[in-house]
Amino acid sequence: MAFKSTSSYIATRDLEVAVNAAVALQRPLLVKGEPGTGKTVLAHEVSRALGMPLIEWHIKSTTKAQQGLYEYDAVSRLRDGQLGDERVHDIGNYIVRGKLWEAFEAEQQSVLLIDEIDKADIEFPNDLLLELDRMQFYVYETRRTVVARQRPIVIITSNNEKELPDAFLRRCFFHYIRFPDRETMEQIVQSHFPDVKQELAREALNVFFQIRGVNELKKKPATSELLDWLKLLMIEDLPPEVLRSADSKVVLPPLHGALLKNEQDVHLFERLAFLSRRQPQR
Repeated sequence: MAFKSTSSYIATRDLEVAVNAAVALQRPLLVKGEPGTGKTVLAHEVSRALGMPLIEWHIKSTTKAQQGLYEYDAVSRLRDGQLGDERVHDIGNYIVRGKLWEAFEAEQQSVLLIDEIDKADIEFPNDLLLELDRMQFYVYETRRTVVARQRPIVIITSNNEKELPDAFLRRCFFHYIRFPDRETMEQIVQSHFPDVKQELAREALNVFFQIRGVNELKKKPATSELLDWLKLLMIEDLPPEVLRSADSKVVLPPLHGALLKNEQDVHLFERLAFLSRRQPQR
């Protein structure tokens, strides 16, 4: 079964090809793109479309690669030994399985999401090279090799916060999710809000793309911000007229907190609005 765009997730043809190519090659799919473009949601949609369970491993700055394989809980074993618990005689009772182990031994083929891999230490990707390539790893405490029953579909996301090692990139199929164009964004809005008033959606998209066109923005609003903003506009039942302006680039839109996520960008629009008002009318 091939992955295709769904009613709830509008994927470009290039993204569909990338997913299916990674599956065919049995390579991890490395997905990059600016925050809010649907990288994490992609794994959920692939899982749903292919009828496979989803296993999620969300990476933090403190996450170590070993945690994805397993961890040995020596503290619990020491405590149980002091209490005379019979469980201490089997070290396997203190092996905590990680997300890769869970995916390797799943009853059916699964989708494994390694989310925001660039948050971790620079050595993190290299520490998973062998495991992702051979789909197996060795448990030293129990002297057992864990081999994947069936190779999971691995989707790895990155926000490009740091460069990934070449050796790791060589083992992945890469796809960069470009920011949706106007036509694709209209389809995304329609899929999420089928009952939205078309005039409101049109004016909201006008404002959204005008804001993204301001080069000085520190954080440009992405798809998730647009959907949040449009949802608020619908809840407040604001008329499309309030979104119209002679120059929307220098006017703060209503409920702009859903679109602009830091004080520098808000101040930028306030300054542009002030300068616009000072210019003589012609």
